[in-house]
Amino acid sequence: MNDKFWYKLSRVIVKAGNMPFPITGTLIELLQSIISEEQAEFIIKVYNRKPNMNFDEIRNKSGLDDDSLMKLLDDLQFNGVIVGTESKTTGITVYRLQPPFPGLFEFQLMRPKEGEREKRLARLFDTLFGEWGQLTSKNYDSLISQYKNFPPIDHVVPVEKEVDSGADIILSREDVKKIIDKYDNIAVALCYCRHEKDLIDEPCKIDAPRENCFLFGKTAKFCIEKDFAKPITKDEAIKVLREAEDAGLIHKAFHIHQDPERGLEAICNCCNCCCGIFQLFDRGVMPFYTISNYLAEVNEDACIGCGTCEEKCPMHTIDIEDAIAVVKEEKCIGCGVCAHHCPEEAIHLKRLGSRHVFIPPKKIEVE
Repeated sequence: MNDKFWYKLSRVIVKAGNMPFPITGTLIELLQSIISEEQAEFIIKVYNRKPNMNFDEIRNKSGLDDDSLMKLLDDLQFNGVIVGTESKTTGITVYRLQPPFPGLFEFQLMRPKEGEREKRLARLFDTLFGEWGQLTSKNYDSLISQYKNFPPIDHVVPVEKEVDSGADIILSREDVKKIIDKYDNIAVALCYCRHEKDLIDEPCKIDAPRENCFLFGKTAKFCIEKDFAKPITKDEAIKVLREAEDAGLIHKAFHIHQDPERGLEAICNCCNCCCGIFQLFDRGVMPFYTISNYLAEVNEDACIGCGTCEEKCPMHTIDIEDAIAVVKEEKCIGCGVCAHHCPEEAIHLKRLGSRHVFIPPKKIEVE
C-alpha cells in the first residue's frame, strides 16, 4: 500500500481521540508495525466517521459475515487496536478504536515482553512524542488555548492517611481504599510508561515497582480476557497501593470518557521520570491538567527545612526558604507525597474542594 493509504489510516486513528496529534512518518511506521494491510483497510472503511460501534453496525458497514468479522475484531482487540466492552445501559458490546495516546501506547507496552519488536515500538513512541512537542511549539498559543477547553485527563487521589484529620468527610473518589472496595473486577498490569523507559534504556530513576497499574470494571474484564493484565484481589490491590506510596508514587485516577462524575477505568501509580503525562508536560507537548481537592500545607513550627519534601515533590513546587518549606500553591496537585515522606510530619493535606490545576508546558526550541 502507498503512503496515501497509510496517511488515511493515520487520520482515522488520530480522529478516534480528542487531542491534536502530528501525522508524521514516525506515526505511519508505528501503525505499520502494529496493523496489517487487511486490518487497515477494515479500519478505514468502518471507522472513518465514528470511533465506537456495536457488532451489527460494524457488520453493516464492513459487509463481512459474522465469523470473519468476529475473527478480525478478536485479532484487533488482542493487539490493543480496538477495545470491546459492554455498555452499562444496554449490555451490548461496543468496539472502540484506540487513538495513539492515550490508547495504542498503553496497550502496545502493557505486556511484559522485551523483544526487538517491543524495543522498536518503544523507540517509535519516544520519537513520536518528541515530534508532538515540536507541533505544540510551532502552534503554541493556539494549542494551549485549546487544551483549556478539553477535560482534565485525570484526577489525583491523595495519600489518604496524610489528609488533615479536621477535613470534611473524604469523598469515596478521594480514598483509594473506598475506590478499590467499589469494584468486583480489578486487574493489575505492568506500568507501560516504566516499561517503555526500560525498553529504550532509560530506566526509572527511583526504581519504582513495575507492576502497579490498576484497571476496574469492564476495562479490567477486557484486559484480563485479552491477556493485558491479571486479576487481583482487593487486599492485594491495597498492598500494592501502599507500596507505591512508600516509593513516592502518585495515585492518578482515570475516569470513563474523562468525566469525573462517571466510574473509574484505571488508577496509575506515577513517578515523574517515567509517567507519560509528566513526560509529555516536560517535553513541551501539553499542559499538566488535572483535578485535585487538596493542597499541601506546611506547619512552619514543625518544619526543620531538611529538604525531603523538595526532593520528593513530583511537580517541583516546594522550595526551602530560610530553612522552611514553601509550597507554590498554583502548581501543587495535592498528591500527598511530600506529607507522606516528611520525617517531621510537618506537612498535611488541606481539603479545598475541586481544583483544576492547569500548568502550561515550556515552549521548546523548534528544530
